Amino acid sequence: MALDGFNDQTLPRRAMKAELLDAETELQLAYAWRDHRDEKALHRLITAYMRLAISMASKFRRYGAPMNDLIQEASLGLMKAADKFDPDRGVRFSTYAVWWIKASIQDYVMRNWSMVRTGSTSSQKSLFFNMRRVQARLEREAAARGERLDMHQMRQMIAVEVGVPLHDVEMMEGRLSGSDYSLNATQSSEEEGRAWIDALEDEGEQAAESVERSKDMGTLRNWLLTAMADLNDREKFIVRERKLRDEARTLESLGNELGLSKERVRQLEAAAFNKMKRSLETQSREVLHFLA
Repeated sequence: MALDGFNDQTLPRRAMKAELLDAETELQLAYAWRDHRDEKALHRLITAYMRLAISMASKFRRYGAPMNDLIQEASLGLMKAADKFDPDRGVRFSTYAVWWIKASIQDYVMRNWSMVRTGSTSSQKSLFFNMRRVQARLEREAAARGERLDMHQMRQMIAVEVGVPLHDVEMMEGRLSGSDYSLNATQSSEEEGRAWIDALEDEGEQAAESVERSKDMGTLRNWLLTAMADLNDREKFIVRERKLRDEARTLESLGNELGLSKERVRQLEAAAFNKMKRSLETQSREVLHFLA
């Protein structure tokens, strides 16, 4: 690895002492890595620009992430930049690396800002990192004009400024203004207080509903077994294949198996259902919709 020998404590200090590369030396190192996979050249190139990565990482400390983690992410972005850099394009490596370093840090910050995914599109990232700055500028400009913007006007102006839908601004405002809380935390300061998770409505089937449904299904099963007992073997076969399978068979496939025409199978099916309806009518009218 290009950063072997560094650790969280020594990395910033050694980065500040690293050499400054001129354009020609930088180009030679880039060619050596791209064309010959020279790891010494890669190590030298990355070490020289670690101060750039650390400087960019420090600008994101206000988002609450540990500085060591930000530096590690910046280092990953720097290594990605070195791996993808094309020295033939005539661009300095530092200019190219800035984008990769920034993207790596931003992805890390957004992944760790909240347990709820904050956003992944480029417009959402732009909104996440620029909304507060844009809002402050708009407030200053409004104050200079002697105006006072309400929250709805402010959100609309931010949406236009950043180029995102209004609902994205409203969603991001909620993300940035709140924090994640454990559902296991108590609702009061008392140790025996009820946890927030206990206040959530259980959307699953309740015990009473489960017992009632089980009883109804048992009754229905008995009624159907009794009704089918009046059918002959061929009629039972047709009913099972047409109504009691996960994927009902077609009249044509049953006709081919039984050596009958499709119309004849349909007639036998209708006759079987009529027999079952008469049987069910003597037991309960509540299940007539099952064969409707």
